[in-house]
Amino acid sequence: NFRQQPMVSYSIQALSSVASELFVNANRNIEQYQVFGLPVISDVDSDFSGPLAGVYAAMLQAEHSVLVVMPCDSPFMSAEALQALVDARAALGADIAVAFDGERIQPVFMALKTVLKEDLQAYLAKGERKIDRWFEGHHCITVDLSAYPDCFSNINSLAELSEWEAE
Repeated sequence: NFRQQPMVSYSIQALSSVASELFVNANRNIEQYQVFGLPVISDVDSDFSGPLAGVYAAMLQAEHSVLVVMPCDSPFMSAEALQALVDARAALGADIAVAFDGERIQPVFMALKTVLKEDLQAYLAKGERKIDRWFEGHHCITVDLSAYPDCFSNINSLAELSEWEAE
């Protein structure tokens, strides 16, 4: 928990005003995620192939043509920043819009067309896992979200949690 709320609740909050369909991708602790009342989907394969496997599972579940992706360990992501990804992808007709923090891309924050699922399935079937390499095969744009400096801060350890709680 961060500030008396489960970490995933921050992601749900940020996404809820951007997307009309929400679900959680999880391969462990599924019961803990189910308490939020959202569908919990797991990767198609059980080899924990990284973030793209979760994106693929979500693409299979999604009923809409665009999927917005973010991790559950980034409690400072805002709906405005996610909406900027969605809007930029649509405005430029891109396949994928990926966040850029002013220094580097943040590849697990993206908006992408769900029609890419067959291509992603083939990419994963070849044993590929690198997100940026998959991006290269598509019309991928970067969206400068440096105006939201804290939104990419994540909490991956108890030490980081303690630091953020102290602020």
